[in-house]
Amino acid sequence: MTVDNVNVATLIGSRICHDLISPVGAINNGLELLGMAGAMDGPELELIADSVNNANARIRFFRIAFGQAGEQGLGRAEVVSVLDDVSKGGRLKYQWLLTEPATRAEVRLAFLAALCLESALPYGGMVEMECSAGVWKISGQGNKLKLDEDLWARLTGGPSENKLSPAQVQFALLPQLASELSKALRVEQTADQISIHF
Repeated sequence: MTVDNVNVATLIGSRICHDLISPVGAINNGLELLGMAGAMDGPELELIADSVNNANARIRFFRIAFGQAGEQGLGRAEVVSVLDDVSKGGRLKYQWLLTEPATRAEVRLAFLAALCLESALPYGGMVEMECSAGVWKISGQGNKLKLDEDLWARLTGGPSENKLSPAQVQFALLPQLASELSKALRVEQTADQISIHF
């Protein structure tokens, strides 16, 4: 994938998330109005509300992970809000350990790395994101890690013969976008933890 293709991919990601966030937000507003009118009771409407909240959280997460980065920074409160919402009701919990703002490009790399870790934690677990002296560590811990060696080889420039599925696109984008920031990826693994450093 060339750099131009990566830029096109991030533009597409931004466009899709931008176009989806408004109607999902409108559905959420409609549910709130139903609640205020006293019509919001019963498991059916609760299921709809939970689904809308989950969709909204994933879109916000994907907007950062797959969208254009720009030069602006992201503060801790904004990032934690996205990660807390994605963690609700999910099999993975996310912790943002940074206290200082980070550039949107760095947060994008961290979120893409988290998506890579998600594929290795099929039974759930904890994903922690931290940065010390400019070196990032995104680590995932959980029971029964499941790694596709061919897929993970892509992150560090190793040979990979299998085609990617749509659910694996982060394994193509992460190394390209890290290279644009002059960051080399490194992967470490133990019995119950895997981490991506850049």
